[in-house]
Amino acid sequence: MRWAGVSFLLVLLLACGKDHSGIPDVAVNFRKPIDNPVLAPLKVSGGLVEIEGYGVAGLIIYRSAFSGIKAYDRCSTVNPEKRCKVEVNETNSLATDPCSGAVFSLEDGSPAKPPAKKALKQYSAVISNGYLIVVN
Repeated sequence: MRWAGVSFLLVLLLACGKDHSGIPDVAVNFRKPIDNPVLAPLKVSGGLVEIEGYGVAGLIIYRSAFSGIKAYDRCSTVNPEKRCKVEVNETNSLATDPCSGAVFSLEDGSPAKPPAKKALKQYSAVISNGYLIVVN
């Protein structure tokens, strides 16, 4: 019976997804009514809002055309110790690291142009009971 408990604990620990972005883990607990005017851009695909004071360098919350609401830390994964804040382009589909020139897709956070090799750090984002909730 003891081995079953140890095995369960080992499986549980191994199942926990590891974040490979290189961005430090900080507590994120953003909650705002979805009808708040600040969040109005999220009503359409490709809409986004930038939120300061959360994550390492702030948040980009984006409504993907294919997979709903996405939330990313604005801290670039290229030299994350520099805390360079990615900037969204005019079309709201890409974000550029002004320090390295790396580009990331906002559809899934993936690298779109070197030297980016790792995706932007993503947080869990859901709409529940009339609230947009972003947590890690």
